[in-house]
Amino acid sequence: MQDLFTNESPSVSTARILYTPSPFARSSLLHLQEVGSLTAIRPHTSRREKLQSYLCFVVEAGEGELAYEGKNYALRAGDVVFIDCRKAYSHSTNEFLWSLKWCHFYGTSMSAVWEKYRERGGKTVFHPANRCSFSNLLSEIYTLASSQDYIRDMRINEKLSRLLTLLMEQSWHPEGGMISKRRREMEKVKIYLDEHFTEKIRLADLSERFFMNKYYLTRVFKEIYGATISHYVLSRRITRAKQLVRFSDMTMDEIAAAVGMNDANYFSRAFRKIEGVSPTEYQKQW
Repeated sequence: MQDLFTNESPSVSTARILYTPSPFARSSLLHLQEVGSLTAIRPHTSRREKLQSYLCFVVEAGEGELAYEGKNYALRAGDVVFIDCRKAYSHSTNEFLWSLKWCHFYGTSMSAVWEKYRERGGKTVFHPANRCSFSNLLSEIYTLASSQDYIRDMRINEKLSRLLTLLMEQSWHPEGGMISKRRREMEKVKIYLDEHFTEKIRLADLSERFFMNKYYLTRVFKEIYGATISHYVLSRRITRAKQLVRFSDMTMDEIAAAVGMNDANYFSRAFRKIEGVSPTEYQKQW
């Protein structure tokens, strides 16, 4: 269900859809709560707190400010904001009156997505190279929410997933000097791990090989790739092991040795931890 509101107030002109997702969407999908646009008529401030919602908005024109988590962010045309609305926030425009597009949304997986976003360096406010990709997507969500499409909730889930992908793509790794430098550094490490993951890899050896402090190396690698070095190596080993389990005649002991895990029991435990089944059970599935 959805209701379309157009509103002229002393402060803003708005067009918004208040959306009520189906029980299935609420329990199983990313689902929309509200989507809309506004144009400020005069300076104003909006304050919210304790909303079970995540908010993304784009500044289409004008200027303003966001107060969130004890910080004040100056906003200008082209900026994108992504916040957890369970925490208090306020946003306001000044004499350079702004226009915004926004959507509030939620999902059972969003807490984990948000934590990963922040862990990987996702920003509260950022200025993407292509604002239109966000603006157009919010317009598509608005149009879809006002439609009578019988699988509308599924399509909204798809659009919100795309929105999260854009947020992570643009905010996790903006082409800034420091992050780009770190990415180039870690790319060399990753290439080395991709080529040598079947060998014994020690953090001290990596630190010496790439002239990096081991604490810096572990922290930045995880920031860039979302996994510790040890987990990344383990994932590569298990991926290779899956190929050998399915497409070779090697025994499990031989496969364990081939991927650098000479202890067959450890190999089996690690495989189960990643895949949820033992190597033998995985083989039988295929």
